[in-house]
Amino acid sequence: MLDLTNKRILVTGGAGFLGKQVIEQLIQAGANTEKITIPRSQDCDLRVLDNCHRAANQQDIIIHLAAHVGGIGLNREKPAELFYDNLMMGTQLIHAAYEAGIEKFVCVGTICAYPKFTPVPFKEDDLWNGYPEETNAPYGIAKKALLVQLQSYRQQYGFNGIYLLPVNLYGPEDNFNPQSSHVIPALIRKVYEAQQQGEQTLPVWGNGSPTREFLYSTDAARGIVMGTQLYDDPDPVNLGTNYEISIRNLVELICELMEFEGEIIWEKDKPNGQPRRCLDTSRAQERFGFKAQVEFKQGLKNTIDWYRQNPG
Repeated sequence: MLDLTNKRILVTGGAGFLGKQVIEQLIQAGANTEKITIPRSQDCDLRVLDNCHRAANQQDIIIHLAAHVGGIGLNREKPAELFYDNLMMGTQLIHAAYEAGIEKFVCVGTICAYPKFTPVPFKEDDLWNGYPEETNAPYGIAKKALLVQLQSYRQQYGFNGIYLLPVNLYGPEDNFNPQSSHVIPALIRKVYEAQQQGEQTLPVWGNGSPTREFLYSTDAARGIVMGTQLYDDPDPVNLGTNYEISIRNLVELICELMEFEGEIIWEKDKPNGQPRRCLDTSRAQERFGFKAQVEFKQGLKNTIDWYRQNPG
């Protein structure tokens, strides 16, 4: 096990939704708060190579969480930005980390990298068996390129980089901005605002048929830190729960938990996104003992409660 006690650790995206949880889990695992560095995008734009070199200098471990990311709406509106920003941040930081002699690089990828039609549950070995779902392919391919980079740097330079693939995340402090949020925070906000305005209907994109799997943010953070300490292989690893729910059932469950009794209107002219998403999570359990702990309904309750206390 990698002892974190005296390690200098850089966490990109460390001030974000997942990042805050990762910092907390690092400290619980023995990391020294004073030796954790969190670069902020306004001061350290990782799309600029010199900034990557400065960030990587004098570090032992880098955990790369920073990403330009959003839901279907943002992916349709800004595919070029999502491709360029994520590719440049990741590939330059990995190269700077290699040049700085970093002991370990932990890259957090995305399940948007999987092919649109992947046998369910998704196994890591299926990553290259087709093209990703069109709406998020630019983002998914940019992130998947980082896996290739880490594997090639390991092969040529002996660089220790690992690649983790968390499923859709959710939890308190998520991004609830309707322009860029993912499905759970978007739905919670939509139901909350419908209640505040006395609406009797709830319009939802698609037809409700796609399925998704969701991982609570504290579980994801725990998996990332466990991988940091216990995993050193080139193979990508899924982080998830292996629990699949349809968007229709998800909407109904959120409405039930929030006591919204209006009619759900399915906007069938809007995109559904990838038909199914559910991960095979056996590799994470076998390689470094990770298993999700937070039950989905409880995680949803926690997220709804947080948003009601912090609306807007």
